[in-house]
Amino acid sequence: MSRARHIRVGGIVQGVGFRPFVWRLAQELDLRGWVRNDSEGVEITAEGPAARLDALLARIASDAPPRARIDSITAQEVRPAGHAGFAIAASVASRCATAIGPDTATCPACLGELFDPRNRRWRHPFITCTQCGPRYTIAVGLPYDRSRTSMAPFAMCADCAREYRDPADRRFHAEPIACPHCGPRLRFLDRDGAAIDAGVDPIARTLARLRAGEIVAIKGLGGYHLACDARNPRAVAALRERKARDAKPFALMVANSASLAGIARADPAGRRWLESAERPIVLLPKDPAADGVLAGIAEGLDHLGVMLPATPIHWLLFHEAAGRPPGTAWLAAPARDVWVMTSANPGGEPLVIGDDEALQRLAGIADGYLQHDRAIAVRCDDSVRFGDAAPRFLRRARGYTPQAIRLPAAGPPVLALGAGMKATVCVTRGDEAFLSQHVGDLDDAASIAFLEECARHLCALLEVQPQWVAHDLHPDFPSTRLALQFAADRGATAVAVAHHHAHVAAVAAEHRRSEPLLGLALDGVGLGPDGEAWGGELLDVTGTTCRRLGHLATLPLPGGDRAAREPWRVAAGALHQLGRGAEIPARFARQRAARGVGELLERDLRCPATSSAGRWFDAAAALLGVAETARYEAEPAMRLETLARQHGTVPPAPLWRIDPPGRLDLLPLLETLADWRGTPAHGAALFHATLAAALCALATDAAAVHGRDTIALCGGCLCNGLLRDALSVGLAAAGLQVLHAERVPPNDGAISLGQAWVALATGRS
Repeated sequence: MSRARHIRVGGIVQGVGFRPFVWRLAQELDLRGWVRNDSEGVEITAEGPAARLDALLARIASDAPPRARIDSITAQEVRPAGHAGFAIAASVASRCATAIGPDTATCPACLGELFDPRNRRWRHPFITCTQCGPRYTIAVGLPYDRSRTSMAPFAMCADCAREYRDPADRRFHAEPIACPHCGPRLRFLDRDGAAIDAGVDPIARTLARLRAGEIVAIKGLGGYHLACDARNPRAVAALRERKARDAKPFALMVANSASLAGIARADPAGRRWLESAERPIVLLPKDPAADGVLAGIAEGLDHLGVMLPATPIHWLLFHEAAGRPPGTAWLAAPARDVWVMTSANPGGEPLVIGDDEALQRLAGIADGYLQHDRAIAVRCDDSVRFGDAAPRFLRRARGYTPQAIRLPAAGPPVLALGAGMKATVCVTRGDEAFLSQHVGDLDDAASIAFLEECARHLCALLEVQPQWVAHDLHPDFPSTRLALQFAADRGATAVAVAHHHAHVAAVAAEHRRSEPLLGLALDGVGLGPDGEAWGGELLDVTGTTCRRLGHLATLPLPGGDRAAREPWRVAAGALHQLGRGAEIPARFARQRAARGVGELLERDLRCPATSSAGRWFDAAAALLGVAETARYEAEPAMRLETLARQHGTVPPAPLWRIDPPGRLDLLPLLETLADWRGTPAHGAALFHATLAAALCALATDAAAVHGRDTIALCGGCLCNGLLRDALSVGLAAAGLQVLHAERVPPNDGAISLGQAWVALATGRS
């Protein structure tokens, strides 16, 4: 007897080949009916014997396309309509309850065609199918159809249209489908924006310029990169000078894992992240020979940020460098070319995405431009993650945005706007949180405008009207002012969430925990509810409530915020607290302001105090002579970690005290470092081991007193692998369940998620 079922599938099920997948299953099972996209996901009506309908549901769940993510499947018995066959019906637009997939790297099937001289898409720079290519960065709305992408201006040729309409073809409704006849075009422009060498392949011209030591701006998926030959120290130095990037490490692109020899070491976990479809930048341990062949890339650090080709354009550059071999065998062979591939965002501003914008903002930096005429609809930087087995982000963006994070419970829609650094936007819909791409530090008008752009885009894309708008406690953050204005304009309720409460709440949210737990939040700085500068906090968090159970002792910051850029000032403050202020001028004789800083400390003028864990790292680095100044954020701590790792494990020393009610004082440790006679590496290792042991003691004592068995570790200092691992081991040994940031970074990139969860819980209560 024929039966009929109406089926709904939710999740990332659009733009990933889901409808042709269902169509093929229906053909195989001899079912009748239809499948279509709508704004809630995929809708199916299927008719046939009950056993075959059961098989359809089981196969949908077990055999879904690799880029799909199924969040829900529901089926309801309906009256058979007597369909004659099984069809793919036109999409239906209604209230949005689905999501779009992230951008993904070129799949093996497309690579096979890209390098097959007999294929009509041989060396086509925009080759894609339902399993790869741009999604989020070309989409302007849902449902995800070509008319709502930046491919809309490109009319399909007859061959592409035939593939697009054929359910048996892997390009069926691949919205970015194109070929050399009907797709976007590459062009190469000189430094003045003039097209040159019309008869030369733009890829060949780009390769020649890179090998000649020039800097080329290359248009990618979510924005432009600035590229140069990483083996050419003059080119690297020129890029640093032109971009005003003194010492911050550059990311590299290599052809494959085999090309890492002599550069970096990747274990199976590192290779898995490198070769994943998301194509993040992966932080890998340096090869001992790396600094000799890659001068100026990551000075004083023991890791390199490396990525593999993410787009056909990147692949074609390596193909050109290899001499255009036919087939794909060359893809596994080591390649000599290593390119710096850094974000094209001069002065820390938002990533460049427009062609005219590139010529204007990159003037004086780029010697040439590899452009194309497919617009980038959404600005989206590269993701950065650590190369070890644990899922750890430093920056979450391209390849992962806007994948939803399931929350512990549903609630009213929320918009959260993050903090002042590493800003992101979070929008909730039901029990899902959608985190934006990395926005960055809100230091200029362009970055603030980008934050607002992200907020409006996510709300529009998800068709969400926020009832709550969450922001940081700090009244002067641009994100706070934007949140208050957004709430006022839309009649929403604004809610302030303390910085470190949001840090802990973000970890709780991604692990779907709503029960009480401890949180150890260690970062640079954040405003506490008492109006003081916090940053080394032990908190007890229960949804909307947060209690401070303990914290690091405070250090004075002579000169205020300037101390974060000049760690010697923090060290001077520690010496003053130790009663050794008279040593400051001699110890820091290279700093012209040393005597004046000593006087500020004596008079307690312009010396705000902070419990920041990041400033304790700064003090240790300066006292050990590792770094008296910081050329980029967290450089002293990163150099300290590198030295500690080089030295190896040492036992902690009993160089701390815990004063009631939970004040952890590490001045005895700093005094030991101030008189250190061993190597800086040994001192760095002692600092890490002792800090971790002291924090474990603080947390385990509080857990016993307050009856907690779970602790969340968060904050930018948890990007430090040595500290993270030592805390994990120590706390687990004490019987605590340790939660880490896994789907979001531990740093301020997660603040908006935590704010959103606290606001959503507030709205539910």
